[in-house]
Amino acid sequence: MHRGTETAASAGALADARGYTNAILNILEDANAEALRLNDMQRAMINILDDDESERKQFASTQKAILNVLDDAADDKSQSSEAQRAALNILDDFDIERQKVERINGELRDQIIVRTRVEEALRRASAATEAANRELEAFSYSVAHDLRAPLRSIDGFSQALLEDCAEHLPKEGVAYLGFVRESAQHMAQLIDDLLSLSRVARVEFHRASVDLASVARQVITRLQRDNPERSVELVIPAQIMVAGDARLLELALENLIGNAWKFTRKRASARLEFGEMSEGQRKVYFVRDNGAGFDMAFAGKLFAVFQRLHTVTEFEGTGIGLANVERIIHRHGGRIWAEGEVGVGATFYFTLEEDAQ
Repeated sequence: MHRGTETAASAGALADARGYTNAILNILEDANAEALRLNDMQRAMINILDDDESERKQFASTQKAILNVLDDAADDKSQSSEAQRAALNILDDFDIERQKVERINGELRDQIIVRTRVEEALRRASAATEAANRELEAFSYSVAHDLRAPLRSIDGFSQALLEDCAEHLPKEGVAYLGFVRESAQHMAQLIDDLLSLSRVARVEFHRASVDLASVARQVITRLQRDNPERSVELVIPAQIMVAGDARLLELALENLIGNAWKFTRKRASARLEFGEMSEGQRKVYFVRDNGAGFDMAFAGKLFAVFQRLHTVTEFEGTGIGLANVERIIHRHGGRIWAEGEVGVGATFYFTLEEDAQ
């Protein structure tokens, strides 16, 4: 009985223990489930927090984007204002330029009017000049003809007196008749030179290629033929090519070289040089001699008509040759000048431009 009771009690205790165990297990299972729920809740919270951080970052990015948009809008507004100001400046500049153009057009119209008037005045002046030149040429030839006739008579009758009546005249009379003839011949030469001077300005200009060295040698040959007793050292290059009127340039060299030939006449060892040199980009041509020379104080008179630095008794001439040369050089668009020293010699320089007319 007692054993049965113990057995029943043990079974009851075992059942209770199992019940407790089951209850504990249930509690543990519930705790485990609760722990899982807690983990899930924690992860959910973490996800919520992560989502909130992401939202916060997105909000910050959105805020920055809005600020950038606002900045860009401000920049656009500033650029728009600058563009507007630039457009206004352009309009102002355009208006200023328009006013300038209108002013320039007005000035051009005034210049055209003035130029038209000047051209008309020039045409009238040219016509008047041509008429005056024709009259002057006719007058010159008429005067020359009328003057030559009595000069020829004076020279001819003086020569006849010397040839036919010299033995009946005293020595003074013969000398006086000689002076008369010399004066008449000098006057005739003066008339010829004056006519030549007037023709230089009117003669038609024919531009061509000219070898000045060859022209100089031809002039020298004629001078040597007329003065075979002269011994002159000559220095002339093989060739000097220029552009100009051959006839006028020959006349210029005849005068320049002729003067050098004349003023070295009293030199025992005369020297005459014709050549060229450079003056910057321009060619300068020269005739140099070691003759009588001249005082530079009177250099300004060299090219004036009838101006002479030596007397006729020293060296013959009319004082027109260098005036002729100056006109010829000016017609070629050049200039002429001289350097000299009394008793040492003289050098005449001249240039020839490309725009000769």
